[in-house]
Amino acid sequence: MAFKVPDFNERTAAAAAAKQRALDKLRAKPALDPAVVAERQAAREAREAAEAEKRAARQAELAAAKAAKAEAKAARAAAELEQKQASIKPQKTAEELKAARDARYAARKARKK
Repeated sequence: MAFKVPDFNERTAAAAAAKQRALDKLRAKPALDPAVVAERQAAREAREAAEAEKRAARQAELAAAKAAKAEAKAARAAAELEQKQASIKPQKTAEELKAARDARYAARKARKK
C-alpha cells in the first residue's frame, strides 16, 4: 500500500488525539508528596543562599582589588609629582633677577672699557 498524505481534517484529529493523550497522562500522574516538595524547596533555598554568599564575596574581592589599584595609582601619581617638583628649579625672586641683570650690565660696561 502506498503512503497516503493526510488531509487537514486527519491532521487536526491526530493533533487533538495527541493533546488528549498528553492531558490524560498528566492527570494520571500522582501528586507530589509535600515532604518531597518541602525538601526540594529547602535544597533550592540553600543553594541560592550559597550562590548569593559566593557572589557577595566575589564582589567584595573585586571592590578590594579596585581600591588597592586606585591606591597604588594615587601613590604613583604622588611620587611622580614629587619627582617633578624636585627636578624643577626654584623660581628666582624679583630681587635676584634684578641683581643678575645688574651684574650682566656691569660686565658689559667693563668689557667696553
